[in-house]
Amino acid sequence: FGLLGPNGAGKTTLISILAGLVNADHGHAAIMGANVQSQFRNARRMLGVVPQELVFDPFFTVRETLQFQSGYFGIRHNDAWIEEIMTNLDLMNKADSNMRSLSGGMKRRVLVAQALVHRPPVIILDEPTAGVDVELRQSLWQFISRLNQDGHTIVLTTHYLEEAEALCQRIAMLKQGKIVALDTTANLLSQYGSVKKDGEGKTDLEDVFVNIMSGNAI
Repeated sequence: FGLLGPNGAGKTTLISILAGLVNADHGHAAIMGANVQSQFRNARRMLGVVPQELVFDPFFTVRETLQFQSGYFGIRHNDAWIEEIMTNLDLMNKADSNMRSLSGGMKRRVLVAQALVHRPPVIILDEPTAGVDVELRQSLWQFISRLNQDGHTIVLTTHYLEEAEALCQRIAMLKQGKIVALDTTANLLSQYGSVKKDGEGKTDLEDVFVNIMSGNAI
């Protein structure tokens, strides 16, 4: 599921509400039926979040970082799953390296691993490929697709619209805190294809996004 919008549209605020970091002014939010305020613990167990910021204890190893993350959710003896995650994210050769020694791209992989240690059914990826190289971006795309095929619901925010088009079956677009479009990716491309600026070529999600945000959509 893609969550798209310009800077300041409300994407991070929505993610913060779902993660229980801020309270909504009105209305309610739930994850797998668990209210994020009144049933916070249950809701948080259902959710894994990959934030934009790279925040770690620099003196922990990758393995220790994931073990501590497991402990936050009361999970012991999680080493087999941690090994599997590190293998899938190509982190095994860095398992015993301190976080401070890792490149930015490797640290972002650890963020993804942290979000997965408690096996949440819903995973929010907030700009997961921002600032990473093409090779890492492709490997993350493949891993995200595999997680989705395994039954995880993936909520993706990204400014790379080709990324959203390739990965997301459904997309919501936010503008000034309100949803201005919500449909399948295929329907959005079909519905707004006729308003492509140059009138030629295949419409892509960037065309759809620009037209909806500018108010030119039909």
